[in-house]
Amino acid sequence: MCGIAGIIGGGASQEQLEAMLQAQAHRGPDDTGRYYKEAVCLGHNRLAIIDLSVAANQPFFSQDKRYTIVFNGEIYNYVELKAALETTYSFTTNSDTEVLLAAYQEWGEACLSKFNGMFAFAIWDAQEKQLFAARDRFGVKPFYYTMVDNTFYFASEIKSLFATGISKIPNEAVWASYFGYGSYGMPEETFWEDIHQLPGSHFLRYKEEALEIHRWYDFIEEVKKYDFDLSFETVKTRYLQLLDDSIKLRFRADVPVGFNVSGGLDSSGLLALVNRLDEGENIEAFTFYTGDDRYDELPWVEGLIAHTGNPLTKVKLEVNHLAQLAEEMTLQQDEPYGGVPTVAYGELFKEAKARGVKVLLDGQGMDEQWAGYDYYTKNSNSVIQGVSKSPFRTSVLSEEFFAKAEKPVYPTPFNDRVLNLQYRDLFYTKIPRALRFNDRVSMQASTELREPFLDYRLVEFAFAQPLAYKINNGVQKYVLRSIVSEYLSDSITYAPKRPLQTPQREWLAEDLKEWVTQTIAELKDSTWFDHEKLVEEWTTYVNGDQDSSFHIWQWINTSLLLKSNKNR
Repeated sequence: MCGIAGIIGGGASQEQLEAMLQAQAHRGPDDTGRYYKEAVCLGHNRLAIIDLSVAANQPFFSQDKRYTIVFNGEIYNYVELKAALETTYSFTTNSDTEVLLAAYQEWGEACLSKFNGMFAFAIWDAQEKQLFAARDRFGVKPFYYTMVDNTFYFASEIKSLFATGISKIPNEAVWASYFGYGSYGMPEETFWEDIHQLPGSHFLRYKEEALEIHRWYDFIEEVKKYDFDLSFETVKTRYLQLLDDSIKLRFRADVPVGFNVSGGLDSSGLLALVNRLDEGENIEAFTFYTGDDRYDELPWVEGLIAHTGNPLTKVKLEVNHLAQLAEEMTLQQDEPYGGVPTVAYGELFKEAKARGVKVLLDGQGMDEQWAGYDYYTKNSNSVIQGVSKSPFRTSVLSEEFFAKAEKPVYPTPFNDRVLNLQYRDLFYTKIPRALRFNDRVSMQASTELREPFLDYRLVEFAFAQPLAYKINNGVQKYVLRSIVSEYLSDSITYAPKRPLQTPQREWLAEDLKEWVTQTIAELKDSTWFDHEKLVEEWTTYVNGDQDSSFHIWQWINTSLLLKSNKNR
């Protein structure tokens, strides 16, 4: 996992590329590479995971020098692809980067469907004077871009684009929708004007100042290919086989691999399954806690570890450090993020890196493929539209600003309410949001995060199964629970889903009251808010109306991000 950056066009400058690479240097401290030729600048920040030799550094060139690649991520099945390509290609490294480039030379854009991995990469074709770039199926790895004066810029992080001197202007429609509906934007959007994402499952071509974007992976069509009439036991067997293979692929690394564990079913079950395999023997586990027994999952984690025998490192988040850490995380994320748990994860990855663990696995993606959220069991149009009974406080927004908000409307391609919810969560809400948070959190510490449950084969197979295999007599994620029941106690296997919580509500109103008050006060000059009403709502919160702290965190996030904008 690394950072990529590039400038294509008459405005390309080496100085701008250097600024981009410096802005995202945390993504790849092991090497920084550059390619300059005429109106093309490509750069790479390397975090060495597979083939640690200098021969695998990037930018990486094809043997005929026609193609130059910068690549962020991992092609987990590179060993199998390499074997298929060796009859026509003579490899000089043991890297997945070279396999990716050779696959593109052999199959063109069709190579994408052969990859099992997480990736964002760009390939410059010196003969055709064309850039080809692509992002993995679920958008695990980021790709941001913009056009300025007929010049194309791209990078792994938004801050790298701004480092070139591009104007940092808030996209007010996205911000207003965030305040009004909790939306973090559609797959191609960001919170900043003229800064775009290449959506997951898509590729682009850029040639002669013309940009084309195409979808290369159609999840809906792929799901239709699956057999919907398998017996429950057959589904369990096949899913476990796929999961075992996914885990084995994600242990392919030339550096130590660790495990991020909470007390919930997904990560607990995954750790138990990992321990069955030779690759996962005695893997070191990491968890965070806050010291507040009302919220901490530490008792469940310690109970799990007593059962599995893995070494465990516990990372405590101290409230007296939170203000500084939150400000640092804001600069890292570039866009609003999910609150105190995200900050806590940041400390976990820092500790893993300090202990020499460069790769961590976690259980992201299980709720979406096996219908694990509570609202999957409820019949509500508001749920389908992604609108909950409002933790939001739109009364503090100016009328002019809130008028720019757009209620998010998501595709409903299936004749089934639950399938549409799962599809929304996989491609528009839950997964894109979590992957963005987690990418920045892990890369802040120069570590890599891998998600075995997000192997596309697992997601497709689980998605295609009948509802009774997902939710049975009120028990959600029924297949997964049935599988892991052989390896975990019933207290973990059949425990109800607990939202990942911290004392965020109490900390904001009590321990961090002065900091929050000051941070909100810095919004007084913003035309987005009615400052008097903002202060009224904050006072009401401090005085005990604390059913939700999401709106408070929204204001903190916004103040810190706008402040960073002023300080550029």
